[in-house]
Amino acid sequence: MTCSRLLDHPLISERYFFPRAAPLHRPFLVECEGATLACAYHETSASDFTIVHFHGNGEVVADYLEGFPELIGRMGCNCFLAEFRGYGGSTGRPQLGRMLEDVQTTITAIRQPTDKLILFGRSVGSLFAVKAAELFPDVAGLILESAIADPLERLLLRVHPEELGASRAELADAVCRAMDIRQTMARFTRPTLVLHTRHDGLVDASHAERLAAWCGGPVQLEIFAHGSHNDIMHVNARQYFALINEFLQSLRD
Repeated sequence: MTCSRLLDHPLISERYFFPRAAPLHRPFLVECEGATLACAYHETSASDFTIVHFHGNGEVVADYLEGFPELIGRMGCNCFLAEFRGYGGSTGRPQLGRMLEDVQTTITAIRQPTDKLILFGRSVGSLFAVKAAELFPDVAGLILESAIADPLERLLLRVHPEELGASRAELADAVCRAMDIRQTMARFTRPTLVLHTRHDGLVDASHAERLAAWCGGPVQLEIFAHGSHNDIMHVNARQYFALINEFLQSLRD
């Protein structure tokens, strides 16, 4: 079994992903192999940066439609909300290997110069943002929020390799081949902003510290004293968006 197909195992899909349906009005459709992704695109200026946002596991694009694109727009950026297969208004079902393969198609579908794109990954969405940084290393920058440094660790919390018909070493190899987070971060030389909370009970702050330590380019790490995994943005809204705005301005400078 190839590494991507091992990651597509039904047990990983069932135990690791938590999709829900939420159809969009006039979605930005991205055609991938075996699925149509219902994304959303809010353009402020065709000549400015575009933030490409990959949401968290229990979320959908619709959760970000009210307020988030407008806040990003006030910072002078377009906002592309990427959806996953099986989530929101997308067809297909969540399969980790195929979802990673969807990243290239999604970025290409935006039809913007890659040096005008800023990748933004939250929680499990960080896996896809980092994959995009691997595939498109000349993007303007990368923002990681409540991000995952070790995807194998996260998978092993919910599934045993033997249940997949594989050994731990085979699963570790499949994960590394599909998304070598440490190597990608080391090779990525563009600026990176890492946001986390000290009291994240799902993905502890050591993940943020590792990601920041691995960065091959300029990095800013902010670990908030307040909030948890699912309310980090709301509890720290003023500082959270101020940091993002400062990061965006630094990319323009």
